[in-house]
Amino acid sequence: MDLPKFLLADNSDFPEDIFVLHTEFPRFLINLKDDSVEWFEDLTGEKEEDIATELADLMDKAGEFYDSEINALE
Repeated sequence: MDLPKFLLADNSDFPEDIFVLHTEFPRFLINLKDDSVEWFEDLTGEKEEDIATELADLMDKAGEFYDSEINALE
């Protein structure tokens, strides 16, 4: 099965929070309310410079994905 790169997620226990799940490596869940991130991968051993740049880009893309999805709903 092919999965989308990003998924929107919510939870009734956190009614004010907006989550985006990244399904490819490195997998993570970002809470767009406060930009907190839960990683599902062990990133130890990765080159810190390379991974920091990639992660910043992925988090920006997660925010862009959310904006795109919300705009499509309006």
